[in-house]
Amino acid sequence: MKTKNDLIRLAAVCLSVSVLLVGCNEGKADPKAEAPPPATVEQDLDANNFKVDHPEQFPLATAIEHKGAPALNVTGVVQPDISRAVPVISLASGRVVEIKARLGDVVTKGQLLLRIRSSDVSGAHQTYLKAVNDERLARQQLERAQTLYDKGAIAKSAIEQADDTEQDAKVDLDTASEQLRLLGVDKDRPSGIVDVTAPISGVITDQQVTNAAGVQGLSGPNPFTISDLSSVWIICDVYENDLDAVHTGEYADIRLNAYPDKILKGRIDNILPVLDPNIRTAKVRLEVANPEGLMRIGMFVTATFHGKLPETHAAVPATAILHMHDREWVYAPVSTGHFKRLEVVTGNMLPGNMQEVVSGIKPGDQVVSNALVLQNTVEQ
Repeated sequence: MKTKNDLIRLAAVCLSVSVLLVGCNEGKADPKAEAPPPATVEQDLDANNFKVDHPEQFPLATAIEHKGAPALNVTGVVQPDISRAVPVISLASGRVVEIKARLGDVVTKGQLLLRIRSSDVSGAHQTYLKAVNDERLARQQLERAQTLYDKGAIAKSAIEQADDTEQDAKVDLDTASEQLRLLGVDKDRPSGIVDVTAPISGVITDQQVTNAAGVQGLSGPNPFTISDLSSVWIICDVYENDLDAVHTGEYADIRLNAYPDKILKGRIDNILPVLDPNIRTAKVRLEVANPEGLMRIGMFVTATFHGKLPETHAAVPATAILHMHDREWVYAPVSTGHFKRLEVVTGNMLPGNMQEVVSGIKPGDQVVSNALVLQNTVEQ
């Protein structure tokens, strides 16, 4: 049986344990108590205005001044230079028996492209043989007339007539020989096969024949078209309101989607005088050297035309630009804890991860340095 003193000691021990537990709990940190209070956003009547309770969570950046020549960016398409596109012509008609090249192949001048079995060869060779016989007979008659004239047996007019006949026979023979040469036939070893070769070096950009197809000579479509792509055209559409920034003879920067790190130079060769009545644009033609073959027919490019007079624009960190709904925005402070979303028009990327702003803000204006963070807070 416990005495009164034992009960007093037990109560003292319990009190000491309680004090120790309270002290331990007071020494532990509460993470929620130490975290900054979450920012809450209140939207006013204007959908682009926001009030934030803790604006210090969104540091500001000051727009700096950037001077540069005005730039006009337009899209264009790579096309072959028409003056460098040469059709492959077959003078003989007939049936294709062999094709040695295909669309897209790189060929050299004189390379065999296709072979045609043609009845034109037999006709041309027959004409040649007849011209050979006629020329031989005319020559013999001239020699006989010369002998008779020397002996006084005939008049001078007779030998002149024989000489004229000989000259006509030579013309017919030369013409028949040239016809065989144009057809690519050896007059000493005639064959019914006509070889068609490449007239220039380049790339085959069009093909209109296949094996066993018929070729109609000059009256039919050209079997191939060869383009020299060492220099190409870029055709751009420029709106009529922007035509004052484009001048013949000036140069533009050309950027390819496939090679974003390469910048090529193109000279403005021509501004076509007729506008597209539907979209109100003019065709601007650029000449661009293509020695490495980077530009391929049909590629989309971006052409940048630079003005001569420099303009002053603002520049902000690229993170201050918010891309939303195909438009670009920045957040600008209106008062303490009060921000306004402004639409801007951006320009080129600048060194140091800076973004040029053409309109919407001016140098010296302040914007939120990271617009995406504030936007995510607004959407919560």
